Amino acid sequence: MEEKTGILYLVPTPIGNMEDMTYRAVRTLAEVDYIAAEDTRHSGILLSHFDIHTPMISYHEHNKAEKGTQLLTMLQGGKSIAVISDAGMPAISDPGADIARRALEVGIRVVPLPGANAGLTALIASGQDTTGFCFVGFLPKKGRHRLEVLTRVGAYEETLIFYEAPHRIREVLSDMKRVLGNRPVAIARELTKRFEEFTYTDLASVVADEESLTLKGEFVIIIGGVKTRLDEDNAEGYTNINDLSYEEEVGELMAKGIAKKEAIREVAKRRGVSRREVYNAVERANQTNSEVRSQAEEEQE
Repeated sequence: MEEKTGILYLVPTPIGNMEDMTYRAVRTLAEVDYIAAEDTRHSGILLSHFDIHTPMISYHEHNKAEKGTQLLTMLQGGKSIAVISDAGMPAISDPGADIARRALEVGIRVVPLPGANAGLTALIASGQDTTGFCFVGFLPKKGRHRLEVLTRVGAYEETLIFYEAPHRIREVLSDMKRVLGNRPVAIARELTKRFEEFTYTDLASVVADEESLTLKGEFVIIIGGVKTRLDEDNAEGYTNINDLSYEEEVGELMAKGIAKKEAIREVAKRRGVSRREVYNAVERANQTNSEVRSQAEEEQE
């Protein structure tokens, strides 16, 4: 007789307001054999609130390899396990993605439950386009790597969704303005909590006004896609990056600190052309500019 394996449940938890816990999530957490929690002390408050007494196992980014193997063994032995994060949807910017992938690889059933998610909650109240969006999550901590990611996603027409911590948000917004140009932005702070706050502005304004944000709590940043980029000299106008020539677009990226080679590669990707085509356009422009300068110098002599 074939041994029956357990089920891995991915259970969302509230991002702030306990009333956002679903009936199904409460029942599932009460019925499974174990709960794999990112922070057992933090999750203990949630379980106590809903009078749930299921034993917990610590499962987080720093022990996911070892504990993930333990969880898989338990699942293969027929135990049911629910994975929860500190807040919101497990597997979104969360080690739950790793255990879900590993479970599927060995044929274990994975059951996702719907529920709270900070990114989508902020998006629907952002005033930005919701027909297409790209979830980026947390940007890299190191500045160079952060600029590389922003350069890549900066070509997307879809609305961009970022997460950020309060101690980095000023630096990150400055980098966003530097790489993405001025765009409309909605910044959500402390979603669903008592001091929930939305700031609707543009990147240039929020970077210039250091008093515009309260640097407490967790932030979600919603930024318009490339076609919503605001003209620097006229905040009511919009510019489409495709109105620029190859050499102008490469020049813009280089002015933001991107190396010439990387800028050419990025422009080629954005436009769907070969790097050679962009390179040749840049070289022709440089040659033309050089000839113009030489002619001007000769006329002055």
